[in-house]
Amino acid sequence: MSSEYNYDADAQFFPFFVLTVSSLITLPLTYTLLRSPSDVAGTSSKAAHIASPYNPKNADIIQTSRAKQKRKELRLKRMLIAATGWLTMAYMIYLMYVTARSQPTVWNPYDILDIGMSASEKQINSRYRKLSVTMHPDKRQPNPALNETVESINDAWVEIVKAYKALTDEEIRNNYIQYGNPDGKQSTSFGIALPSILVAEGSGKYVLVFYGALLGIGLPWLVGKWWYGMQKMTRERVLVTSAGNMFTEYRERMDDSDVVNAVSSALEYRDVLHGTKEHSGLGKLEKLLLQASEASGEDESSAMKPKDRKRLKDLDDPVRRKTFAMVWAYLTRLDLNDRTLEAEKFELAPTALQLNEAFLSICLAYGFTAPVLSSYRLSQSLVQAVPPTQRLPLMQLPHFTPSIIRDLEQKTTANNGSKDHMTIQSLMALPAEQRQALAQAAGLTNDRLKVAENVARQLPHLRVEKAFFKVQGEKFIIPSSLVQFVVKARFIPPGSTNVPPVTDEDLKDVDPAEGDIQAQKQEQEQHPVPLAHAPYLARERVPRWHIFLHDTRQGKIAVPPFTFSAFDQQPFEVDSADGSVKPTYNVVTLKMQFQAPPQPGEYKFQMQMVCDSYLGFDHRQEAVMVIEEASKAQAVDDESDISEPEEDSIAGAMATMRGQPTSNPAEQAERDARRQARREANERKKLQAGGADDEESDYESGTDEDEESESETDTETDTDEE
Repeated sequence: MSSEYNYDADAQFFPFFVLTVSSLITLPLTYTLLRSPSDVAGTSSKAAHIASPYNPKNADIIQTSRAKQKRKELRLKRMLIAATGWLTMAYMIYLMYVTARSQPTVWNPYDILDIGMSASEKQINSRYRKLSVTMHPDKRQPNPALNETVESINDAWVEIVKAYKALTDEEIRNNYIQYGNPDGKQSTSFGIALPSILVAEGSGKYVLVFYGALLGIGLPWLVGKWWYGMQKMTRERVLVTSAGNMFTEYRERMDDSDVVNAVSSALEYRDVLHGTKEHSGLGKLEKLLLQASEASGEDESSAMKPKDRKRLKDLDDPVRRKTFAMVWAYLTRLDLNDRTLEAEKFELAPTALQLNEAFLSICLAYGFTAPVLSSYRLSQSLVQAVPPTQRLPLMQLPHFTPSIIRDLEQKTTANNGSKDHMTIQSLMALPAEQRQALAQAAGLTNDRLKVAENVARQLPHLRVEKAFFKVQGEKFIIPSSLVQFVVKARFIPPGSTNVPPVTDEDLKDVDPAEGDIQAQKQEQEQHPVPLAHAPYLARERVPRWHIFLHDTRQGKIAVPPFTFSAFDQQPFEVDSADGSVKPTYNVVTLKMQFQAPPQPGEYKFQMQMVCDSYLGFDHRQEAVMVIEEASKAQAVDDESDISEPEEDSIAGAMATMRGQPTSNPAEQAERDARRQARREANERKKLQAGGADDEESDYESGTDEDEESESETDTETDTDEE
């Protein structure tokens, strides 16, 4: 047997090779695209937008940066490569299907004679004689309707004779059965789907070079690049080196500006500040930033504190230095008077926001409360472009500047003596006439004030109505039980009017009955809130609420944060008239589940609810968890077994006379089952202890049952008398 290599003109094998190589690239790439991103604060297609005609300065630059960031989040390049790969794979499968259908059929004498392969020689002779009657040229005339000619009839008869001779000759028949060919074993043919010039003599080395470069260099390089890229990234999709840099900046006590310094130490900013951008405009940026900070003096109104200015001057790495200055320029809304620098400023903000969330993971690993709260506050400042050292909530509203806010607060402070910064809630709580008068005195026109008020009435301020601990299906919390901290709250935007009162029924947390699919499905439904109103952030963002419990004495977190970005009830609906969002005032339920401490007692915590996208919407309150002894909970369970008396008992008759309910058959059957279980348990205990015999055990069990009936009656009677 010989081997024959030839050019695969019909492309029988080439689609298989291309399909294999394409799948090695396309399938892993598709998996990375379909996998849920680690940044859960991304956008939501179902979330509405807060309607506002306000456009900040350099709005066109912000929109350009936002579109660029959206393309980056969509991973457009990988999507195009994956789409090309799937199209290639589909085309190869199509070629394989078409090629298989277009292959010439193998000559088969059994098919020609229309008999089976198990036919005997007698059956073959009989079939040949029948065909000779109908298919012989002398007995068959051409049919023009079937495009038959004399030549086609003769060729068909020749095939019949050839098939008959092949099957009546023993050697030829065996060759066909064993090798599929009347001539016996054939040479092996390998088809190579390459251009014929490469298959020609002397071109073998080029074929080897091609396959060697593809399989020996290209594919390992691609896999190695993917693997190395995965290894140098953390679970939060941050460079390991950046995580190490932020880790070295971590302290047990950190304020917001310390977190800015830690976040600016990452290497991800080099993707934006690469090449000539590392040094371009750095001197101008620092000069403007320092001038703006020094002009405000050393008082509270200074956005950049002296320690932050010193940090800026002490940095040696130009990229780190420019990043630190850019982040502060964004937070202070500093006008850089340069479109290139402005574009870099707005492009760095989403990266800083992502890195701050990675730094939050480091803070949570240590469990100290101060760094965690500082990281959450920096997230609010980055979303709203508000200096973390000033924390002016009114800067979230359109047209409000630090000077306007300062004048407004001075006039308000003269009335109530408060030294805290005015929140959006306190501003909208003022009477409309007083609010307009204060705004005009501070330099804000009525038209601009109306725009700000319209935005304020759409902001998702979450008001806590009730918070409590519980164990599902139990009356008490026992040591090491699975506890739920339930928060009942409503979204009530600042300035809301005609807010319906909350009812006691809304504040109850009723556990769904086992098997109640409708109630369980309703609990699993999630409704988003409107996207954050962040006109300076070059990225769409879904607000999130983080709830955690911490110990104020130790300054450490007791229960890690639970994050909520969607809720079991629809919090807002879109007004079809003007496109604004309106609150529904539905009571939403937030639950965080954790294990109770192993010792009974009273545990005092402070609940912190932080919104990572808005300033002034945080909430904190005391939370006390009382853990009872397990024996007390067991006693309550035993008492709960006492139900209404039976109708046919004396106690049942007395209850009927008093108008009290008696047990129904289902309750009676359940009670009988419990009694039987207790009776069997008592019997097993007696047998194990080697005590009394079966009759005595039955007698005692019956006595217990009578005593239980009496206790049930006494309980009901005492309750009635009381």
